Amino acid sequence: MKNTFFAVCALAMVLFTACSKEDATGLVLQNHDANRMMDSMHAIMDRMEAMTMTNDPEIDFARMMIMHHQGAINMSNVELQAGTNDSLKRTAQKTINEQQAEIQQLTTILSGLRVDNTDMEFMMEQMEGMKKMDKAIDVELITGNIDNDFATLMIWHHQAAIDDASGYLHHGNNTQLKTIANNIVKSQTMEIQELADWLKANKR
Repeated sequence: MKNTFFAVCALAMVLFTACSKEDATGLVLQNHDANRMMDSMHAIMDRMEAMTMTNDPEIDFARMMIMHHQGAINMSNVELQAGTNDSLKRTAQKTINEQQAEIQQLTTILSGLRVDNTDMEFMMEQMEGMKKMDKAIDVELITGNIDNDFATLMIWHHQAAIDDASGYLHHGNNTQLKTIANNIVKSQTMEIQELADWLKANKR
């Protein structure tokens, strides 16, 4: 799995280097630093990487997922403001509604938690997950088209949330947080498929 991931990243980097601005298929690429969706994603990644870990799975998962959900909300707001595809706008609004509700749930649960557990393996898995997503999005081919970039980057964003939630299910003990983690895995797996289907049907 790891070899496949790096192979995909290497291929994407080759393609990115080979395409100065537009390739033979008419694909127009945009500098990552100039991309609104990428900028929104990097902003939340920087906040997550700066978070002081407690090494308690319950607290770190809840805090990390609040930030992660906020990143999805920020990206979805960009789609609503500047996107043009009605289907993706509905997906964006659904993401906002669901993840705002989960942020409220996570905040309530977090207010009742205290550091009483140490699990370094969980912490390492979380850090590796963030690094994996960071590397992946930095070699993605982005076009500056809000709809395309929303679908492309939200797939990676959702996958990172699924990985975090799956890790918590193996290490965590809080029943309420496990329910949220299971919901994240189920709902975001479905959305990844929907976004992938959209990208396939709307190849430029």
